[in-house]
Amino acid sequence: MKGIGRTIKRRRQEAKTDYGSRLVMLKSGKPRLVVRRTNSQIIMQVVSSDLAQDKVVSGISSNALLEQGWPKELKGSLKGLAAAYVTGRLLAEKVKGKVDGAILDLGMQRNIKKSRIYAAVKGAIDGGLKVKMSEEVLPTLDEIKKRSNEKVQKVFDKLKDK
Repeated sequence: MKGIGRTIKRRRQEAKTDYGSRLVMLKSGKPRLVVRRTNSQIIMQVVSSDLAQDKVVSGISSNALLEQGWPKELKGSLKGLAAAYVTGRLLAEKVKGKVDGAILDLGMQRNIKKSRIYAAVKGAIDGGLKVKMSEEVLPTLDEIKKRSNEKVQKVFDKLKDK
């Protein structure tokens, strides 16, 4: 007979929530910059917590770039480095005056240096949101431009300079 152990929480078992890191973030009392990556877009939110009740201060997805001048024929590139960076810039503009700083919440995603997630964080930092982050994990603007095609570079430059 096997020993009786603790029941694993459903969201942990589904690999959706890391309760240990969530508790640390909640105890800090600071808002969280939540960055999620899907197969087709980047989703960013600034979330504040009060008594473990999450409240979304503001959020944006890279689909909003289509309204900002991103070419319709490049809809498939809404998940790339340039789209992630510009999405971060747009979110920082939306929360200006509401939130001063935030803690990065990656959730259960893999932590890969200079990835799309960190490009989104760099966009938020460049847009004025204070996020404590090591510069070596963030991609440079040159790396972001180098890894995108010419049409995306033109739109990227135009939206970045806003």
